[in-house]
Amino acid sequence: MTRCFLIALLLMFPLTSHAFDQSHAQWTDQLQKYVVWVHNGVASKVNYAAWKKDRGNLNRYLEQLSNVSKQEYQRWSRDQQLAFLINAYNAFTVALVLKNYPVDSIKEIGFWFRSPWKQRFFTLLGEDRSLDDIEHRMIRGRSGFDEPRIHFALVCASVGCPALPNEAFVAVDLDKKLDEAVSRFLSDRQRNRFNVTTGQLEVSSIFDWYGNDFIGFRGSKTLQDFFRPYAPQLSGDLVGQKRIREGTAPLSFLPYDWTLNDYR
Repeated sequence: MTRCFLIALLLMFPLTSHAFDQSHAQWTDQLQKYVVWVHNGVASKVNYAAWKKDRGNLNRYLEQLSNVSKQEYQRWSRDQQLAFLINAYNAFTVALVLKNYPVDSIKEIGFWFRSPWKQRFFTLLGEDRSLDDIEHRMIRGRSGFDEPRIHFALVCASVGCPALPNEAFVAVDLDKKLDEAVSRFLSDRQRNRFNVTTGQLEVSSIFDWYGNDFIGFRGSKTLQDFFRPYAPQLSGDLVGQKRIREGTAPLSFLPYDWTLNDYR
């Protein structure tokens, strides 16, 4: 009877010989080898040429991601789940670029009716997935994590996007790292800045595409409210900082640079 009971338990809760590494150490190892900080640390570029010659460890990390079952994922904490999805998005984005490298832009991968973000080229949580699946169906929105800071953590392999950091996102300090990603991106004057001449706050098109995601975050009632705490990052001009803090600077959206974030 006891033996039958143990067998039944094993069938219900199978033992796994390799629990998923929540430190994402393999991903961090790859990032530290091939990600280069530029513009005083507010942006980064990727050495795709070198990475393409050394994809073994990346492939092993991708295999780790794909081997996680939905049941295992559901037992994790919220921050473990979100860190997993962010790292998966970024790692599979890099893999897609490496598979097609050299390219001048990620948008060259695929066709007009099958963009790189809609291609189901990997398995995650037991299903064939696309990058859009991770971002828009698993992370974004009220039914997901309701976390607008992911727009500064998910990286689209382009000059216009936020920096790909040289370490993985992990649950133990996820909130801190997401705050750092926001501050870093808004400190990049190529992508976000107060224009002293026009009096406008010129920000990335990300805020045009996903502006509603930021409403409600930390009490923001408008998109301008979101920028109030980041006045020093957005402007070195005291008048500009005052207008940003007051929420009176009109917004304009800068063109997005889809050039590959390639370190040549």
